[in-house]
Amino acid sequence: MTGVDVAFWVFALAAVWSGYRVFRTDSMVRASFLLLASFLNVGAILVLLLAEYLGTALLFMMTVEMVVMALFMVMFMMNPAGLNPMEMVHQPRLAAVAGVVTTAGLGLVAVVVDFPDAPVDPAAETIRALGTELLGGSMLVFESAGVTLLATMVCAVILSAARGRYGDGTAGSVAPPLEPGGDHRPEDDLVGDGGGGHHHHGGH
Repeated sequence: MTGVDVAFWVFALAAVWSGYRVFRTDSMVRASFLLLASFLNVGAILVLLLAEYLGTALLFMMTVEMVVMALFMVMFMMNPAGLNPMEMVHQPRLAAVAGVVTTAGLGLVAVVVDFPDAPVDPAAETIRALGTELLGGSMLVFESAGVTLLATMVCAVILSAARGRYGDGTAGSVAPPLEPGGDHRPEDDLVGDGGGGHHHHGGH
C-alpha cells in the first residue's frame, strides 16, 4: 500500500464522516461547514486521481458556495446557531432506506461494471482546451451567472437588514423561544427610546 492509497482512504473516510455529521448537528451553520468539509475531501480525492482541474475547481467553488450558504442561514433561518435544537432530517426512515439503497447501488456499479479504458494522450492539452471552451463560447453564460449571484447576495443583505426603507425589520416578526413554552416578543430586543415607544404603543 502506497502513500497515495493511505491518503485516499483518509480523505474518503473524512468525506463520509463529515457528510454523516451534516444530518446529526442541530445547527444550520455547522451543517453548512460540515458539508464544505465533505466536498473538500472529495476534491482532494480528485487531485489524487490526477483530475487536478476538477479537484481544484471543486475546492474553490464549494468553499465560496458553502460560505455564502452559511451567510444565508444566519440571515434568514429561525435557528441559525443551533440555540434551539432542530431535526435536520425529515422522514428519517425513508431517508435512511433511500440512502442505503443508493449507496449499495452505486457501490455495486463501481465494483461490477466493466468501465471502458480510453486513456487520453499525454501530449494532448486537455486543460487548455477546456479553458478555451469555458472562457470562449461559454463566457457569456458564466459572466451572467456571476452577475446574477452578486445581485442575489446584495438583495439578501438588504432584505436582512434590521432597518430599511420600509421601517423596522422586527415589526411583525416573532423570534422562536429559547425555552419550551416560552414567549418572545420582538419589542423585548429593542433598546433605547425607539424600543420604549414601540412597546408603549403596543400597550395601547
